Amino acid sequence: MSRYSTVAIVLHWLIALAMIALLVMGFWMGDAIKKPETQALAFEVFQIHKSLGLTVLVLTLVRLAWRLGHRPPPLPYSMPGWQKTAAHATAWAFYALLLIMPLSGWVIVSTSPFGLPTMWFGLFEWPHLTPLAEAANRIQINGAAEEVHELLALGAVGLLALHVAGALKHHFIDRDDVLTRMIPWLAR
Repeated sequence: MSRYSTVAIVLHWLIALAMIALLVMGFWMGDAIKKPETQALAFEVFQIHKSLGLTVLVLTLVRLAWRLGHRPPPLPYSMPGWQKTAAHATAWAFYALLLIMPLSGWVIVSTSPFGLPTMWFGLFEWPHLTPLAEAANRIQINGAAEEVHELLALGAVGLLALHVAGALKHHFIDRDDVLTRMIPWLAR
């Protein structure tokens, strides 16, 4: 059985778990920040959301660097060409999303009218993007970045559903090693 390297597997699952947590937090925060009874908690969750989002950005850059230097295992020979193309397109769409989404979040906090610092898990201050923070049209930039961030979150949910459905289809219907290459201890 061909499989991903241990580094690729660890990075995949760290990013996947963080992304799921970010999506859950993000969808919850949108309403919670507007309600007086949940505002304080929502503010705390926002801080965790920012820290985790920046962590995903760094982990994704590490994963991309690793990926460029280490070829993934080949897809099954029996897999139709269109499925191989879809698998590669989905993987690269994830990489794009995992880079653009945290970057748009960074733009949001950098252009926020509140000017609050981003403390990475309370350990150190992550800098704002100074040119954007000082831009005359920062409120418009902030609004556009929020739109992009929200649309990407919805896209992430769809892409995640597609990714999981594809992995499960390969495991339970096609009975190939696509899922077990990322979860090596899973029996076929």
